[in-house]
Amino acid sequence: MRFLAVDLIANAPHLLTGRTPSQHERFRRVVDNARYAEELGFDAIGIGERHAQPFLSSSPPVVLAHLAAVTSRVRLVTTVTVLSLLDPVRVAEDYATLDHLSGGRLELIIGKGNDPHQSALFGYDVSDQWERNRENHELLRRLWREERVTWTGTYRPPLVGATTQPRPLQRPTIPIWHGSATSEESTELAATWGEPLFSANGFHPLEKYAALVRHYRRRYEEHGHGPASSALVGAGAGASGLHLEPDSRRAVETFRPYYEAFTRTEGFRHNGSPFVTLEDNIAGGPALVGSPQQVLEKIHLQYEAFGHQVLALGIEGFGLPEAQRRASLELFFGEVAPVLRKELPSTVWT
Repeated sequence: MRFLAVDLIANAPHLLTGRTPSQHERFRRVVDNARYAEELGFDAIGIGERHAQPFLSSSPPVVLAHLAAVTSRVRLVTTVTVLSLLDPVRVAEDYATLDHLSGGRLELIIGKGNDPHQSALFGYDVSDQWERNRENHELLRRLWREERVTWTGTYRPPLVGATTQPRPLQRPTIPIWHGSATSEESTELAATWGEPLFSANGFHPLEKYAALVRHYRRRYEEHGHGPASSALVGAGAGASGLHLEPDSRRAVETFRPYYEAFTRTEGFRHNGSPFVTLEDNIAGGPALVGSPQQVLEKIHLQYEAFGHQVLALGIEGFGLPEAQRRASLELFFGEVAPVLRKELPSTVWT
């Protein structure tokens, strides 16, 4: 199994103290976290894209280009690129440039986005966001794989003999994953093109996400891309928290006030999570809170449902003090990650 450290660069008031860092301070923490993640043993760093408060992640290519300069090994991932809002020509140019600057370490996870305020900011109607995502994805694939592209669609002016520059460094092209959270629209699109899927696994019971993964694998095979077992899947856990301590009860009690404060936020309400209590989330949701052995067992349970090769973990730790956050991550990489790498080998990012 591989491990991806994710950050949406939220800059909301602290869940307990109410303090909001300056924007500059928050960006410096993104850079520090990236360096730390590479040193700790993460395989990749992911920066999301949002265009509404309280997020500062409106320009992932810029952030990831800087992170490429301060790291040397980790993959650089977009988690996600909100392709429904963007011009595929601009996306092709920006991320091909980043692919060169990073030495070919880039991976794109695309999605239509889940914040209605973003569509309004760009002047789009949310009713056609799936169609825009699908059309923009098709054009982006062609721009990275072909030269002199002639194309006509619904949501942007036509192209005649267009070749975007620079060309991607990676061959045959930059990998594209499909972010999946709530709908078979994304799983069907990924399966149609034989591209990997990344399940959010963030706010709801495991079965909701597992059903989407099963749909993806079935349709992947039906579209003629080979056996369903060959379809690549990643899964997240960051939205519901990661916190480890040697004693499971202490881990739960340390994390409890942060989780309870999180359940009172607009983001929690917007995503409609049924897990009001931390115990409910640990038992039936994606939260990874407890002793190393408990977290290891929980990830194995998730693996039985998803068969995922990449696990995404929130690097910010719900606002726990830095010493506690780093102690938890170091316990994970000291006692959990080595077992998962051995027992659940991955073909991704070898």
